[in-house]
Amino acid sequence: MKYIQHIILLCLFMVSATGALAQKVYSTNHEYQAQVKVYVTNHEYQADLLVYQESHEYQAEGNEGKWFFVDHEYQADVTVYFVDHEYQADIKVCFVSHEYQAGWRNSEKKYLLYKRN
Repeated sequence: MKYIQHIILLCLFMVSATGALAQKVYSTNHEYQAQVKVYVTNHEYQADLLVYQESHEYQAEGNEGKWFFVDHEYQADVTVYFVDHEYQADIKVCFVSHEYQAGWRNSEKKYLLYKRN
């Protein structure tokens, strides 16, 4: 019986881990449709996450700030809404110009961007 429980737990872990691999992001125009509200900062030190915008979907792997923006909500792992004020946001990001700069500055908020679909 314990063997079966271990197998089930292992399967659940593998499914949840694979869900975190992609960062395909859909930007909605309506706050109520978003899973995460995002504020864009002007400076890296103000951000929870430094984001590099990938040009190809296959490059956007892992929850490490490499985003690929998709055209349709059903393609996305996370739906975001960009807010105008910092106090409205769940997470603050700063877009960076080089891929190597991408990453978390505040890993306590990392859970917000795990795949939700």
